Amino acid sequence: MTGHAHPLAVAIENRDAAGRCVIVCEHASNAFPEPWGALGLSDAQRAAHIAWDPGALGLARGLAERLGSVLIHAGASRLIYDLNRPPQSRGAMAERSEIHDIPGNRALAPETRLMRTEALYVPFHATVRAEIARRLALGLDPVLVTVHSFTPVYAGKPRAVELGVIHDADPTLARAVLAEAEARTPLVTRLNEPYSAADEVTHTLALHATPMGIANVMLELRNDLIATPEAQVEMADRLAPVLEGALARAANVEGAA
Repeated sequence: MTGHAHPLAVAIENRDAAGRCVIVCEHASNAFPEPWGALGLSDAQRAAHIAWDPGALGLARGLAERLGSVLIHAGASRLIYDLNRPPQSRGAMAERSEIHDIPGNRALAPETRLMRTEALYVPFHATVRAEIARRLALGLDPVLVTVHSFTPVYAGKPRAVELGVIHDADPTLARAVLAEAEARTPLVTRLNEPYSAADEVTHTLALHATPMGIANVMLELRNDLIATPEAQVEMADRLAPVLEGALARAANVEGAA
C-alpha cells in the first residue's frame, strides 16, 4: 500500500476462503468521492454504464459465495481511474466514454494523473498482487477471474452476445469456460466479444496472472441480464457450475499436454 491510498481504493471480502478463484471486480462502483467529485457529469451519466459495470459486483459476490472464493473490488468510479488500464493509457482517465465527454478528465496535468494513480490504481493492484502471492504460498493454486458487465447497445449498435469470455495470453481457461457455458446454459456466449485483449481490456489479467503463470479469465455479462439483485443471484447460480466445470476441463487439457 501507499500513504496516498484513498479509503475507497479497494475492498476485500471472504479473505479466508479456501477456494481457488480470486475474483476481481474493477468496475464495481459508481461512487464519485472527494477530492474528485462528479467530474462535471449529470446524475444520469454517473448512473450509466460509462461510470461503472452495473450488476457486476452483485454477480461477483454471488460467484465468490458459491465458489468459496475471495473477492477484491473497487470503491470508486472507473471514470476517476479505470483500474483495468495501466497508468500510461489514455483510457485510465478517459476524456470521453462512448458518446459522453468527461469534463473533469479534460487535459489533466501529469501531477493530477499521478495523484489519482497513487490514490486508486497502486493500492488496488497491490492488494490483488498480495492476495495472489499469499495463496501461492499457501499452495492454493489460485485462478484469477475478473467480472465485468457491458451495455446491450453501444454507440447505437445492439449487441447480441450475452456472455463474453475473454483471455490474455493463455486461452486455456477461457476456452473451457466457453465450452461449459455452451453446454450448460442458454446464454449466447462468444470468445473475445464484445472486447478482446486488442481493446486493452485484459490489463488486470496481464499484470497479475500471465507473469505468474496462473489460470485466468475475464467474464463480461450483458448488463440487462443482471439488472436486479434477483437476476444477479440467478446468474451466479448459473455461472458457478460453469466455472467449476471449466476448471476441471482446463486441468484435463493441461494434464494431456
